[in-house]
Amino acid sequence: MGVTVREYATDDIAEMIRIWNEVVEDGEAFPQTEPLTESTGADFFAAQTFCGVAEDEDSGELLGMYILHPNNTGRCGHLCNSSYAVSSSVRGRGIGRLLVEHSLRQAKREGFGVMQFNAVVESNVSARKLYERLGFIELGTIPKGFFMKDGHYEDIVLYYHQL
Repeated sequence: MGVTVREYATDDIAEMIRIWNEVVEDGEAFPQTEPLTESTGADFFAAQTFCGVAEDEDSGELLGMYILHPNNTGRCGHLCNSSYAVSSSVRGRGIGRLLVEHSLRQAKREGFGVMQFNAVVESNVSARKLYERLGFIELGTIPKGFFMKDGHYEDIVLYYHQL
C-alpha cells in the first residue's frame, strides 16, 4: 500500500473528523472529551497552522491525519505542537511514523524551531517508542496528568524535538 501525506482539502474534513473522533472516543490519548461535529471540525482544522492527511494512493482513503500549531506565543512562539490520529483499521502499519516525519518537516517549513508534546499518556507505549526513535527527548513526567475515560488518572510525559 502506497501512502502519501499531503495538506488537507475541504473534501477531507468529514473523514478527518471521523478519524479524530475515534481517538477522542477511545479516551486514551487526546485531552478533548467532546467529539467534533461537521461545523466544529471545519473550524478546528481551519484554525491550525497546518493539517496533514495520510492517503492511500490506490483507493484515496484517508488513513490518518495530524494538526500542527503554535505551542505558545511571543517569546515562546518558536515552539510548536502536533497531534496525530490514525484510523483504527490501519494502526500499527507505519502511518503514524509517516505523519510524525511529515509534521517535523512541515514545522520547520513553517518557521518553528522546536516541537514540544505536552501530554503524551505514559501508557501509550507505541507512540512514545516512535517519538524516541525519531529523536524526541523525554523532558519529564507529570503524575496523574491525564484523566482516562475509565475514570483513573494516568501519568503524562513531555517531549521535545529541536527542528
